[in-house]
Amino acid sequence: MAEESTVTRHELEQAISGFMLELGIPAHLRGYQYLRSAIEMCAEDMELVGSVTKLLYPDLAKMHKTTDQKIERAIRNAIEVSWERGNGILFEELFGYNNSEEYSRPTNSEYIAAVADYIRLEYELI
Repeated sequence: MAEESTVTRHELEQAISGFMLELGIPAHLRGYQYLRSAIEMCAEDMELVGSVTKLLYPDLAKMHKTTDQKIERAIRNAIEVSWERGNGILFEELFGYNNSEEYSRPTNSEYIAAVADYIRLEYELI
């Protein structure tokens, strides 16, 4: 029988924030907050990753009192900044490729899914 996770919401938020900073996402970007919420939601329910535009973005928009389009754009911008300035070794570990010029950045869905899956495994949220 699987053991229940003993990670508190606060610990999960701290873990996600720390990991995002390691990935090179500056905390002052609006997309940072949206991405942190998205990763937390997907870590708790990976089915959201399959419906980013239909479920995840609308839920985030309601939560943050904005539009789906602004959520998507801000997350994309945060990922672009991360991809340009971030930790290549960590990207290699997470995505199987790094932020060298020969690879384009992962999509919002790929990025969210990879980070959420890492957090789920690391903190045994399965």
